[in-house]
Amino acid sequence: MDRPVTTLFMLMSVDGKISTGASDDLDVDKDFPRIAGVSEGLHQYYEIEQTTDLWTLNSGRVQAKIGVNTKKTPDRTPVSFVVIDNRHLNENGIRYFCALSKQFVLITSNAKHPAFHIEEGNFHILYQKELSLKDARIKLKSEYGCERITIQTGGTLNGLFLREKLFDYVDIVVAPVLIGGKDTSTLIDGKSLLSQEELSELGVLKLQECTVLENSYLRLRYEVIH
Repeated sequence: MDRPVTTLFMLMSVDGKISTGASDDLDVDKDFPRIAGVSEGLHQYYEIEQTTDLWTLNSGRVQAKIGVNTKKTPDRTPVSFVVIDNRHLNENGIRYFCALSKQFVLITSNAKHPAFHIEEGNFHILYQKELSLKDARIKLKSEYGCERITIQTGGTLNGLFLREKLFDYVDIVVAPVLIGGKDTSTLIDGKSLLSQEELSELGVLKLQECTVLENSYLRLRYEVIH
């Protein structure tokens, strides 16, 4: 293939929510550890996350939400990070990922992004006038050697990956909680289908594995067949 094998890996509630609410102050990473009946099994998600691909793609909004713009410099990891961002990361956030990553690739359509002021040996900017996930994946493989990548973004970007048929696998950890709220982000957001002619944009899955984890958690692994 001319692009990396792509897996969506996420933590969600039983009703498909990937956040605890519609405010940026609410976040599963911060909130699930506080909830009795959910906190006890949460460690399993993070343990599985450590076994995912050595390339991972995130969104700048999600990363800003969890505080990278104010975090101290981390230790380097063997993981290479790709972040799609136009306006959420500041210079500290960019330097945080430079320190954390083996290779760090920023995908942006903002020619005035603060990242253009930063030079690091492992830092690369992929500038696109208009976001093209297909082109970005091809360049990640051809220019940076990315063979496999895990996607961990918000519902809107996940929706773009889905509609453009860019997922090969889906790997979901389901937490034993119902969140609700029509404005709360779900696993897949973005545009809704409006006609039967658009049904080809659905992601049809074949179950590979269903694992019952401890403390009422589940792990569901699928192959995307079309």
